Amino acid sequence: MSLPPRTREAALAAIMAEVNAEKAASLGRSGSAVEKALAALAAAGPEDRLARLPAARDAVWNLFVQREAMGQRDHRDVIAHYAIPPDVLRGLGQR
Repeated sequence: MSLPPRTREAALAAIMAEVNAEKAASLGRSGSAVEKALAALAAAGPEDRLARLPAARDAVWNLFVQREAMGQRDHRDVIAHYAIPPDVLRGLGQR
């Protein structure tokens, strides 16, 4: 038994709305993680900065990967918005 076209369209629209809401929420969580990691980095003294760089790089890397998975490949606006320091960007993806 198949659903009438309008019912299928409504069901698909509801599913897509849920998917889009989860994408937005997930990006929001990733952005919050970047903010937190960059704040910790900025608050660190010179001796602690090197220890905090990996967490900041991981947070930014995760945000970039998530954005790319959603088709957002240009990160210049994100770099500017979060004021991501060059030393964080230089080490992205390194382990």
